[in-house]
Amino acid sequence: MVKISKGKLKSLEAVSNKEGVITAAAMDQRGSLRKSIAKAKGVSEAEITPAMMSEFKTVVTRVLTPYASAILLDPEFGLEASRRRSKNAGLLLAYEKTGYDASGPGRIPTFLDGYSAKRLRQEGADCVKVLLYYTPFDDPQVNQKKHEIMERIGKECEKEDIAFFLEFVGYDPKGGEGKDLEYAKLKPEIVIRSMEEFSKEKYQVDVLKVEIPIDVKFLKGSKAFNGQEAAYDLETARAIFKRQSECTAKPFIYLSAGVSDDIFRENLELAISAGVNFAGVLCGRATWKDGIPVYAKGGGSALEAWLLDRGVKNIQALNQVLAKGARPWHAKYGGRANISVN
Repeated sequence: MVKISKGKLKSLEAVSNKEGVITAAAMDQRGSLRKSIAKAKGVSEAEITPAMMSEFKTVVTRVLTPYASAILLDPEFGLEASRRRSKNAGLLLAYEKTGYDASGPGRIPTFLDGYSAKRLRQEGADCVKVLLYYTPFDDPQVNQKKHEIMERIGKECEKEDIAFFLEFVGYDPKGGEGKDLEYAKLKPEIVIRSMEEFSKEKYQVDVLKVEIPIDVKFLKGSKAFNGQEAAYDLETARAIFKRQSECTAKPFIYLSAGVSDDIFRENLELAISAGVNFAGVLCGRATWKDGIPVYAKGGGSALEAWLLDRGVKNIQALNQVLAKGARPWHAKYGGRANISVN
């Protein structure tokens, strides 16, 4: 029997659909979104105003949340959007600042001034989300600092009785871009060992938001295969997915990491074919990123029209894939009947 507090259970149910699957949209991008809009407009980033950021997020939220179990937003530009979400959709709010502390080594996370788990709840959050750049192959002192920060946030969320979603994104500790064959071969270990670390009870994480454990561009036979040297074949890839599924007793969901919607769906189909026990997705750019140039040219009304067509089709196609093989978040615990509420 697994024990879950009443508040955390309420959190998880608020961001899941009626089957217990998390079909959430992500719209907490800040630095990358501002940069992309500026590039599409042909202007400097300084010319992308907070009002424009809020407008983009609000349109995406209003159009897509009728088809999502929840929306992930940020308190900096997303609070107005949070009030425009569909009644069926729960709310996750990001705790961290965009990016990370670049003044020293190790991509140490920084957090929004004046915010805490308590304040995020006061702003309407059902769950707290933290993004952590992490690799088990970095300097042990760097990772120890990250471990201590995540423990602190876990305690905050426990005190506030709100679910803690931890998203971790790997990187090359040698300073590379993480896009080459060498990193593709290392990626499964980065993803799986990170999941093992943050599944430890001391962090009190409720849901792990994780990367696909392979780089599909180096998967021979995939749609995205670059035609060069492969890092894995389909059999090897399925074995990696299976290892990922078995490496944690915590519920986990996939992030899209900015790939196109069709490539993300291909990744999920592969996970399903490998029998992965995953609880859904928190998917952002794969659904709406092609709307950025539309917004840059025509504003909010043009973006809304695009989303009502292409964006809705993208999220509906994603939901169809999830319906084939994503499992309720409580499946990791043996089902809802195996949960004791305290």
